[in-house]
Amino acid sequence: MASLDHDACKEMMMPFLAAALDRVKPSATIAVTDKARQLKAEGRNVIGLGAGEPDFDTPANIKLAAIHAIEAGKTKYTAVDGIPELKEAIIAKFQRENGLTYKPNQIIVGTGGKQVLYNALMATMNPGDEVIIPAPYWVSYPEMVALAGGESVPVVCTAEFGFKLQPDALEKAITPKTKWIILNSPSNPTGSAYSRGEWKALTDVLVKHPQVWIMTDDMYEHLVYDDFEFTTPAQIEPKLFDRTLTVNGVSKAYCMTGWRIGYAGGPTALIKAMATIQSQSTSNPSSIAQWAAVEALNGPQEFIPENNKVFKERRDLVVSMLNQAKGIDCPRPEGAFYVYPSCAGTIGKTAPSGKKLENDEDFVTELLETEGVAVVQGSAFGLGPAFRISYATKTADLEDACKRIQRFCGNLR
Repeated sequence: MASLDHDACKEMMMPFLAAALDRVKPSATIAVTDKARQLKAEGRNVIGLGAGEPDFDTPANIKLAAIHAIEAGKTKYTAVDGIPELKEAIIAKFQRENGLTYKPNQIIVGTGGKQVLYNALMATMNPGDEVIIPAPYWVSYPEMVALAGGESVPVVCTAEFGFKLQPDALEKAITPKTKWIILNSPSNPTGSAYSRGEWKALTDVLVKHPQVWIMTDDMYEHLVYDDFEFTTPAQIEPKLFDRTLTVNGVSKAYCMTGWRIGYAGGPTALIKAMATIQSQSTSNPSSIAQWAAVEALNGPQEFIPENNKVFKERRDLVVSMLNQAKGIDCPRPEGAFYVYPSCAGTIGKTAPSGKKLENDEDFVTELLETEGVAVVQGSAFGLGPAFRISYATKTADLEDACKRIQRFCGNLR
């Protein structure tokens, strides 16, 4: 039997697929990583700076805890929302590091922070509900809102204000339909982080609008530099505690991206609703990964500042080298492992291939084709012309990549 060609297959599938998918774009960051992987497989010398994960290995004590869990037969289903031992470790972490007090029924563990955020939206969104998302934003926020049936309200935060939401802009964005605001500090993609005073200015606005709930994505909490003090909104303004979901996880600081453990603390009714969604979709996160996460939170933490020292050196290297590239302006971020340089000075110029750069997507495509450096276009994060670089990769590769970017920009006409 003759096989159907790709287009015919796609046409047949269209009526079958959910209409909700029409509102959702594939992840730009995953697309860039896949493209870099494909070019490498073809033998091209490609440096991938698209991935948002540390290049350090998971610490040995955490891996050992997982091995011990396997050997002890901890390989069965667990409670949907996490094992009691991990919930206790999370409660202790929130108390110790953030001054937040939760009970076990106010904690949920999910398959990565992404699932926790998604479940919260799925459990709360109704058609027409609005979610305020400061831009630049992580690519998945608006897509998750769309899948949950809500409407994203992006609020552009420019480099002039350190890519941070300003109180007056927040006030203007709030309507009677606003259900959530998603706040991410330190930020993916910009690395910017809110100070205590900057949070207070925003929480003062939010206190006045009781219909607005706060979802904070604190995944990069431990990755801050230059003596920056991390804080989170529920800690800054106790009046918001009962309508704040504080989301975190072990992926970034503990180099555990593939282990897929995220968690959150929040109001009991919300946590219960999220657990209901989880119970009918994925059930519990991996039992082995949960035991590894217990060790991550309760075990030695000394490796985090050691890793941060390397990240800070890389940040400083990348910011310095990119600011030496023609047409590039790179701010110095407070945290995470990203920089978000503007490439406005290159738009309208012509690449060595003869292609005129009309936007940041053209810039990153030509950079990849010409110099073999994979970065993600800023427009995917809601603010361009810019691009995101992850400096969570070998220092020698970063230096090489920055030289290639300098050369590429120098050859634009």
